[in-house]
Amino acid sequence: MSDFRKPPLRSRQWFGRDGKQGFYYRSWLKGLGLPHDLFDGRPVIGICNTWSELTPCNSSFRELAEHVKRGVYEAGGLPLEFPAMSLGETQMRPTAMLFRNLASMDVEESIRANPIDGVVLLMGCDKTTPSLLMGAASVDLPTIGVSGGPSLSGHWRGRPVGSGTGVIEMSEMVRAGTLSQDEFTEAEACMQRSKGSCMTMGTASTMASMVEAMGMSLPENAAIPAVDSRRFRLAHLSGRRIVEMVREDLRMSKVLTRAAFANAIRANAAIGGSTNAVIHLLAIAGRLGVPLTLDDWDALGSRLPCLLNLKPSGEYLMEDFYYAGGLPAVLRQIAAHLDLDAATVNGRTLGQNIADAPCWNHEVIRPLGDPFKAEAGIAVLRGNLAPDGAVIKPSAASPHLLRHRGRAVVFEDIEDFKARIDDEALDIDESCVMVLKHCGPRGYPGMAEVGNMPLPPKLLRRGVTDLVRISDARMSGTAYGTVVLHVSPEAAAGGPLALVREGDFIELDVPGRRLHLDVPDAELARRRAAWAPPPAPARGWAKLYVDHVQQAHLGADLDFLAGGSGDAVARDSH
Repeated sequence: MSDFRKPPLRSRQWFGRDGKQGFYYRSWLKGLGLPHDLFDGRPVIGICNTWSELTPCNSSFRELAEHVKRGVYEAGGLPLEFPAMSLGETQMRPTAMLFRNLASMDVEESIRANPIDGVVLLMGCDKTTPSLLMGAASVDLPTIGVSGGPSLSGHWRGRPVGSGTGVIEMSEMVRAGTLSQDEFTEAEACMQRSKGSCMTMGTASTMASMVEAMGMSLPENAAIPAVDSRRFRLAHLSGRRIVEMVREDLRMSKVLTRAAFANAIRANAAIGGSTNAVIHLLAIAGRLGVPLTLDDWDALGSRLPCLLNLKPSGEYLMEDFYYAGGLPAVLRQIAAHLDLDAATVNGRTLGQNIADAPCWNHEVIRPLGDPFKAEAGIAVLRGNLAPDGAVIKPSAASPHLLRHRGRAVVFEDIEDFKARIDDEALDIDESCVMVLKHCGPRGYPGMAEVGNMPLPPKLLRRGVTDLVRISDARMSGTAYGTVVLHVSPEAAAGGPLALVREGDFIELDVPGRRLHLDVPDAELARRRAAWAPPPAPARGWAKLYVDHVQQAHLGADLDFLAGGSGDAVARDSH
């Protein structure tokens, strides 16, 4: 007979005690109206909520949390909701990415410091998903993700309008003089018709898909609209399941294995997902000690086709994706390329979850044999301009620019870009390469989504719709174009990007995975000798961040957060 014993519930070190300490820990919670028998040894489930009116994507989470609680109570657990820093990409300056690592610390320390046995993560807007996963991974308790879901499809004057993608398209039309400012303003309310995150395959929908592909959520998590009752049903079932996961001791590290990350990378290619997933998955893997590198993105997923005909790469929106079968239908199409034995939080393997997944619309989800776009995963570029790598999303690029040599038009920072891009005297044509510096992790700081630089109006009026653009920044998952991103090392860290000057020639060869600055080594050495780093922040979070943030090819996490600290219970507070 086995002498195996499951570890005791962490919460018993608070609530399963007599004397003064037990009195403290139970009494104040009884002030919420909780009866004594709720402290009888049932699992305590923390519901980590990123609701905020400043984060419209997450504005349905109050109601979502109540559905999770129902499931927890039904399964015999005690749900206790707690807040975490909410990162709204649409409102926060200079960028929500600056605060991703801070929010992850908030989540990690909140879980570890409290009587929590398992966690439900409520996440939606771009950076809330990776920050919550990073923080929870550092503690490594049984954890399940519940995404908030996309908003309803946008409609303006009889045609679909997608979050972010529509803004970029229409703003270029305004700058070109083909759309009035009044029409542009009218489209605002037509695009965002309900609560929920971007209804394009932006970073929010991409990361919700990564959560599902990695097995960290119940099936169908990625695509159910935020206001669809089935989203609340999924939250309810997730509440039930997390209690079972605690009893099974099914921790994050048992789900987020190397196989899970490999599956996610391949899924990202199949959905035409955001380049932002690269740095987020690298950071999450780093918290768990799972070996994952930037080159894995190219090796594992770059040759897979994009099956999903969804904006910004395609035509449809997230509502259409859900009605067509959602992520399970995509994963079933690429099943031969996945590790089907990978564990998932519902206790079944990934293969079991997708074995019978139907596809109801092959215009939205194309079959593997007839893909929407071929070889559409993330490509990793290297060369003397990006020794540690850079990324490009070929499915969003113009095919004729994937091999290109052009004269550099250089912007030293975002203010320089904004001051000069609309100048009719700007010396630029369709053969040029736009270069933006000092927008990486340290340089912005926070690595803002400014890499998809708008084109000069004088070229837009001539019908030019794309140029090669290179930066150490990110771009929104809703954006498109031949945009090279995450150049590492960044300019502010003294990377070669800092040395590029107006008139230099740059060679881009995506099939050859090459990014080359055509300047002699001796000249680059001379420029480097004259280079000085930009001033760093003097205080606060920005200083801590800039002092410790790693470069993009390592996931832009803080150097001292690599690995986890586990779930050890600290000494008493009284």
